[in-house]
Amino acid sequence: MLETERLLLRKFTPEDLGKLIETRSDEEVIKYLGGKNLQNPEAIEKRLQFYFDCYEKFGFGMCAMIWKKSGEMIGWSGLQPLEDTGETEVGYGMIKEFWGKGIGFECASAWLKYGFETADLERIVAVASPENSASWRIMEKCGMKYQKTETHYGLECVFYAISKAEFFSSKSCL
Repeated sequence: MLETERLLLRKFTPEDLGKLIETRSDEEVIKYLGGKNLQNPEAIEKRLQFYFDCYEKFGFGMCAMIWKKSGEMIGWSGLQPLEDTGETEVGYGMIKEFWGKGIGFECASAWLKYGFETADLERIVAVASPENSASWRIMEKCGMKYQKTETHYGLECVFYAISKAEFFSSKSCL
């Protein structure tokens, strides 16, 4: 679906379920994703079906993040509906050995560009745990602005947003 300098971002397939469960089994990786309550095999299988439904309904959804050098799935990223808000959310997550390498910014900026140029969205939002400063720093680096703190996915989240006009007037993600 998308390609960046170091990543291939492609739609998940049913065959990816095992690897997705594996990538979401590390306690450090999932501590800001609701922990084992939301990241267990049954919940992940339901979430994968949600991603498939998004592809059908919107033409985009959360995708497998493939490290080009090895062909390994190292995480997930993409655009998806944010619960019942009617807004489109950019999201990303990866296994911890790839943390701190600029990958979150690389995939988030690619998805924002896709969302505004290809999907013709007018606004994209993002949420993160208030304690997940690495994630909200990525949002800010992409030009997203803090709006409020509210509950999403059953968790308190900081809520960021950016409009199409703000994105294209900002040089940070282009």
